[in-house]
Amino acid sequence: MNTHKILVLCIISAAVACTIPACTKQEKASEPPELTVMTHDSFKVSERIIKDFEQSYGCKVVILKSGDAGTALNQAILSKKNPLADIFYGIDNTFMGRALKEDLFEPYNAPGLRDIPGELILDKSGRLLPVDFGDVCLNFDKAWFARKKITPPASLEDLLKPGYKDLLVVENPATSSPGLAFLLATIGHFGEEGYIEFWKKLKSNGVLVSGGWEDAYWGQFTAASKGTRPVVVSYASSPPAEVYFSKTPLDEAPTAAVVEPGTVFRQVEFAGILKGTKHPELARRFVDYMLNIPFQEDIPLQMFVFPANKHAGLPEVFTKYAVLAEEPVALNPDTISTNREAWIEAWTDAVLR
Repeated sequence: MNTHKILVLCIISAAVACTIPACTKQEKASEPPELTVMTHDSFKVSERIIKDFEQSYGCKVVILKSGDAGTALNQAILSKKNPLADIFYGIDNTFMGRALKEDLFEPYNAPGLRDIPGELILDKSGRLLPVDFGDVCLNFDKAWFARKKITPPASLEDLLKPGYKDLLVVENPATSSPGLAFLLATIGHFGEEGYIEFWKKLKSNGVLVSGGWEDAYWGQFTAASKGTRPVVVSYASSPPAEVYFSKTPLDEAPTAAVVEPGTVFRQVEFAGILKGTKHPELARRFVDYMLNIPFQEDIPLQMFVFPANKHAGLPEVFTKYAVLAEEPVALNPDTISTNREAWIEAWTDAVLR
């Protein structure tokens, strides 16, 4: 065989060799690693925040929205032997006891924890790290009460007075995160011996139960709809949201939050690195990023909750119109985990049946 034929055969052989899987694997190896963040449907972050992380670490971030917080947690539990993601964000203190019991997360002593107030660090093992928080509380329609010349409620006990009959809409704690948080506020305030009696009286005073926050706020609340209820269970950050999203400039919020002692439950949301992550180091860097200033300062106007980092600045609409409870109701996450289903069942019997 002459030299020319040998050369042609070598070229053909090399071309054929590049069609085998080894070449494909080499091409895939050059693709950026993919970091998956499993979360609830309400998660929102600016595109630039994600892009900055991707560019800094040469990766691709995939946000896997998986229903409400409880549904997403159920999916994480069912798939824990073969996790669907690297990080889970959105477990709050109403579900953290269950999440920790299922042993889903790796501990991580993130440097950013030094900038988080101690009262938000509810998991001392470092498996769930606080990212943000919000106060669930009563909100009322300021104009409605002014027109009727009625004093707005300032306590849970006020809701039982005859003058507040048929004024309140709440969310079902079995189907709604703020509904559950408000139920916990009543348990923390009245105790396990007294909360059911409170709800029975509330039922007699015409409380309306809605399936979720959207229907309660946008469907029944007089300040946001053609509904008939001027008091709703929402968030202390709802008044600034009303100003921010108003089609016309407002000098003051049309709604106000009730944050008196014993009326508020503080929801804290956490992030955790799932056991079995394929990218443990990259996952730790993303958790660090979530606790750092750029991500933290993006939170208020994306999800209308408060950043956990005490050094994060707040937008002007928050500083002017948002209030925080000085004495929110406190319940141990393990106590919540142990009793949550029984409390909801007792509430259902008292209010819906």
